[in-house]
Amino acid sequence: MCCGSTRTSNRVKPIAESKYGANYTNFGERGVFVVNQYRDMRLASLGDNMWQDVRFGARMLRKNPGFTIIAALTLALGIGATASVFSLVQGVLLTPPAYPQPERIMLIRTARANGQLNLRSPTTEQWTDWQKESRSFEVLVGYDWTFDYLLLRDGGEAVSGLEVTGDYFKMIGREPFLGRTFLEAESPKNPQAATFIILGYDLWQRRFHGEPHILGQKVLLSRHAPLTVVGVMPPGVRFLPSFGEEMNPNYDVNARVDYWLPVTPDLSKPKEAEGSGNGPWSVAGRLRSNVTPAQAQSELSAIAARQAQADHFYQGITAKVQPLIEFLNYDGRNLLLPLLGAVFFVFLIACGNVAGLLLARGLQRQPEYALRCALGAQRVRLFRQVLAESLVHAVLGGALGVMLAVAIVKVLKAIGGFAIPRLDSVTVGGPVLVFCIVFAVLAAVLAGLLPALRASRLDPAQAIKGSAPVCSATCKERSLLGTVTVLQTALTLVLLVGAGMLVRTVINLARVRPGFDTQNILTMSVMTDYDKTHDDFHRLALERVSALPGVKNAAFVWGLPLTGNKWVNDSIKIAGQPDVVNLADKLPVGVFSVTPGYFDALGLRLLDGRGFRLGDSSGGWKNAFEPAAGETPCVCIINQAMADKFFPHANPIGRKLDAWPWPQRSKEIIGVVANARTQALTQNAQPELYFPFFQFYVFTKHLIVRTTSDPYSLASTVQHELRAIDPTVAVDHIKTFDQIRSESVASQIFAMRLLVGFSLAGGVLALVGIYGMLSLSVGSRKHEMAIRLAVGAPKRTILGLILSEGLKLILVGLVIGTGVAIASTRLLGALLFGVGPNDPITFVIVAILFTAVALLACVLPGLRATRVDPMSALRYE
Repeated sequence: MCCGSTRTSNRVKPIAESKYGANYTNFGERGVFVVNQYRDMRLASLGDNMWQDVRFGARMLRKNPGFTIIAALTLALGIGATASVFSLVQGVLLTPPAYPQPERIMLIRTARANGQLNLRSPTTEQWTDWQKESRSFEVLVGYDWTFDYLLLRDGGEAVSGLEVTGDYFKMIGREPFLGRTFLEAESPKNPQAATFIILGYDLWQRRFHGEPHILGQKVLLSRHAPLTVVGVMPPGVRFLPSFGEEMNPNYDVNARVDYWLPVTPDLSKPKEAEGSGNGPWSVAGRLRSNVTPAQAQSELSAIAARQAQADHFYQGITAKVQPLIEFLNYDGRNLLLPLLGAVFFVFLIACGNVAGLLLARGLQRQPEYALRCALGAQRVRLFRQVLAESLVHAVLGGALGVMLAVAIVKVLKAIGGFAIPRLDSVTVGGPVLVFCIVFAVLAAVLAGLLPALRASRLDPAQAIKGSAPVCSATCKERSLLGTVTVLQTALTLVLLVGAGMLVRTVINLARVRPGFDTQNILTMSVMTDYDKTHDDFHRLALERVSALPGVKNAAFVWGLPLTGNKWVNDSIKIAGQPDVVNLADKLPVGVFSVTPGYFDALGLRLLDGRGFRLGDSSGGWKNAFEPAAGETPCVCIINQAMADKFFPHANPIGRKLDAWPWPQRSKEIIGVVANARTQALTQNAQPELYFPFFQFYVFTKHLIVRTTSDPYSLASTVQHELRAIDPTVAVDHIKTFDQIRSESVASQIFAMRLLVGFSLAGGVLALVGIYGMLSLSVGSRKHEMAIRLAVGAPKRTILGLILSEGLKLILVGLVIGTGVAIASTRLLGALLFGVGPNDPITFVIVAILFTAVALLACVLPGLRATRVDPMSALRYE
């Protein structure tokens, strides 16, 4: 056995403390050499001693494999779980967008002066005035998300891109991988008249096989004349948020851009909010290096105030500046930061358990420590030795934790696809490894400090002569370990309360009736060539799909519920009602386009009037703006929420309204359908407006098919029928409606799964900690129990004594945990539904269940106390 260094009668003093200290500087170079040599010898000796401590600790762990495995696995659970969630935080929140100095990129939106968000995009006049008058930005540009159908020899593909004004690429700070950016003369007012295109790196690789001579070649998009490729952007360039476009079915702000088209603002239409005749303007800018976001906000607010003063149209509207990183991280931050806090609690609970294990092992090794002290080992050496053993445990636990983190991250990426943005950037790389190392050292300190202090304060005389039990903890030590147990209980309660609230949230969401039936419905996104005959394809598609065996209903829809897919119209004019003049007073209304049979396919009830018919057609989209004589009148259907809002005391059937699309033509309200939660299960029904599918051309849409059996069994058959009509049709996003419903609440389900897992792990560790604390207490109070039994105390009294000790710790932990939970569960507010962050029912249920289970953990030590043999325990008295 290694006994460590021994004491010497005369401590070796540094030269500066010796009698020669006043003159040692007079030695010149030789004196400096002696001082440096002495310091090097001390450092070398310290390093050798620490290395000896580590090696000795490793040998002791090899001699106790059971103890080593339990301690290492406990730390591995805490470190691995924490590292896995940190890898999500690092990949989603801490990895900046792939732009130079992304913190300087600002998104600029319109907002209501009363603080509410304005869903309408800035008009051409608004944002170009910001561009001219602002001095806070190096570059300020407009852009818009768009989509199209790429035509190739081997078929087609749905693609998404951006229509951008000049200096857009200067604003994001990226240069082309090949070629150049757009010239000013190449930017038309309508991007559909564009003749040049820049390709995204992924599209270039995927569909053009990385052709190095792609520059100058022609690319065919369905809604454009042939486009000449002038550049290819580098990999990893993603979309900037396009406000107002998030309701399109193919929109994904976290995706990589397929292509860019040039556009210039049309100043002849200053009040238009559409950037391309197709979608709304989005505005972004790069701050000057010496300007803060607050300064830019102040400047743009002043410009917007001048605009409102000069033109009543803009009254009540201001500008809102938001950093790009803040916007992109909003959803991820609300989800991941509470989970990171929860998993850190698990780490602390694990460290508390290992501290208890090391303390119990230290009690068993008291004779060894006493003998080493008697032979001259310094107390600091004993302290360092025990801490070194804890460090070896932590390093082993950290290594296992890294492997566990890799496995957990794979699982999280598999189940978190629709809950976590930019999940493809999550990896277990260098930052996560550094995180594990730091937390391993932290675990060594937290778990080993108490046992190390105890070993260094041991009285060797008392331990050797046996006047005190060598394997018992003092009252002070038991009190300190009891405090650790209380904290473990408190942290576990916080985890369980959070998990309980999310479980109740998911149960509440499962009970929500959205107003339509989601069972046995197959959905898919369908895109066809722009030049194909619109009505013929879709009529024939509905006929052939509806005739398939096992199909009950089929319909096309723009605005698939629970996907956020719909148009938003705030320019509705009701015949006989005053027009809304100011932008701030306009009410947004969701707009959908559906074929006859849509309401039957979804099970939406018609409350009044009639549904759409095949005869509700204007003769095709080409005549939408030029109605011909004898055409069927334009009609629409509204939901009950819109009827209540616009016609609170009248029957809306037969009333007329003007709304986009084709505001030149009045639409007659022919029916009212029941309300449905089409935006999200957590949101009540909002005013909605439905148009006949064949009265307006829709480029991309969803086909919904209600089946009599498993919807996926018909997926390939439906695709075959569509391609039989048009071989180039693009079919994507094939899902069941139940799957869409689950994805719409993916954040809550993901958070619930993780928090339930963390709370169960923390609960098990806390129960083990309670058991270990009481077992140590029973061992330390063995003589007391023996005396009580010897004088006639019933065994149930001994059992009650131990249970009461455990119950006190549990109750104190519950009280502390309740306070912490009340403060911390507010972080889950964005994920909760149907339950408040301080829901008393959840607190009571969790407290009762945990107390009951914890008392079971107290029973075993209590039973062991009742089986103490008085004669054996009192033999040394």
